[in-house]
Amino acid sequence: MGRLFLVDLEGSSYSCKHCRTPLALKADVISKYFCSRNRRAYLFYNVENVTCGPREDRMMITGKHTVVDIYCVGCGSILGWKYIYAYEKAHKYKEGWFLIERCKVLSPAGTPYVANQEAQDGQQTRNGQETWMAEEAQAGGEMDVDND
Repeated sequence: MGRLFLVDLEGSSYSCKHCRTPLALKADVISKYFCSRNRRAYLFYNVENVTCGPREDRMMITGKHTVVDIYCVGCGSILGWKYIYAYEKAHKYKEGWFLIERCKVLSPAGTPYVANQEAQDGQQTRNGQETWMAEEAQAGGEMDVDND
């Protein structure tokens, strides 16, 4: 095994829960209201210090997508996936973006995601989701909240 080179992220960043490898800047978060399979997830413009698995087609709630799983370069744990291709026109905006499950990362403050956090936040999460969707609709975008 060779020497491990990590990209140093300057600024507030999310990191791997297991090895604290920096993964993405707080500024690169597109949405905090995405869902993967059955967990909450973040959607990012850019992610560093990951490796990609092979391409595969997956049928998701929002339709068929070609994705690659992404793994932490520090410890090898699976974090989520990168959208390569969306077969549905309405979901083309996801191409090239990264989905990381919240339970796999530490927040920029260094704290883990708590599964019952949404229950504590109550209506705030739903209002935030609706606000995000409304802003995108006003901007003329075709974005929606994904429930993959």
